[in-house]
Parts: sequence; C-alpha cells; structure tokens
Amino acid sequence: MSLRIAVIVGSLRKGAFSRAIALALKELAPPQLELNIIETGDLPLYNPDLDEATPLAPWQRFREEVAQMDAVLFVTPEYNRSVPASLKNALDVGSRPYGHSVWSKKPCAIVSVSPGGMGGFGANHHLRQSLVFLDMPVMQQPEAYIGHVNDALDAEGKVKQDNMRSFLKTIIDSFADWTERTRPQ
Repeated sequence: MSLRIAVIVGSLRKGAFSRAIALALKELAPPQLELNIIETGDLPLYNPDLDEATPLAPWQRFREEVAQMDAVLFVTPEYNRSVPASLKNALDVGSRPYGHSVWSKKPCAIVSVSPGGMGGFGANHHLRQSLVFLDMPVMQQPEAYIGHVNDALDAEGKVKQDNMRSFLKTIIDSFADWTERTRPQ
C-alpha cells in the first residue's frame, strides 16, 4: 500500500536549499511512500474574516490537498531563529476553521536546513511546538538538522556528497517506518 506524503517546503525562494533537499528525499524515498510537494506561496495571510462563508480558493485548494495525505514532511530553512512566515501561514490556514484542521493525527517529520552551522535548530524546535498543538505525532529520531547545506549541493541543486545522501536515506526510511506505525488506520 502506498502512503501519500505531503511535503511542505518552508522557503519560497527560487533555488531554495530546502526545496533541493525535499527533492532529494523524494528521489530516495522507499517505494511505499509517494511524496507530493504541496505549494504554499499562493496562500494569502490567514484572516478569519475571509473564512466565514466561502473560503478563499487558495486556502480551499491547500486544505483539500493536505487532507488527502497520510502524513506530512516539513523541510524548512530558519529565518531569524524561527520558521519562515509562509510556513507558519500554511499551518494556520490548514488548522482552520476551528475544529476542521487538516493536520490532526497526521504523522510528521521535520528536516531543517541552513548554510550556517546550526542546521536550522531554531526553526526545527519552533515548528515542533506548533505541531504538538496541532495534534501531529512528530518523529523524534533521527533528528535532521542539516548545517552547511550549500556545501552538500552541486550547482544544479543535487546532493553531491555520499554521506549526505546516506543521511537523507536514513531520514526518509525512518519516516516511512514512523508513518506506518503512527498513522490512523
């Protein structure tokens, strides 16, 4: 049975390191995982006043896409020791209207990336706080803080280091196991 995985990329930047890592994880995924990048760049900032009668089309599209998935993989950079605004907005859009969250009970994992040495530690941990509130079982081990990510990628954004490819394979294989063990049946 194939498990459908929503991949939420935290950066909107063309050529983003987080998107490159997300694509590498997609290539390395075991056959039982079907990774689908769900775009967040078109989501207007969440405003409950605009969600009363008919939700905005981008919000509805996003909610429907995430709702169809079995689990979620977040791949994000760190902005100012936290998550990018687009990622936080996606969490808010998906969690509303109150009582109709598309996130609830979906297993998830976080891969944070940074050209710096800390590997997006702040973003990873801020995101965990939100995911606990959203009732998403977060994979605890192995942790994925990828520092100096720019050194691991070639000019086309492909992983060029065997040790990085091996690490990413460990992450995605562990996530497959986590998803199978923790998703609602």
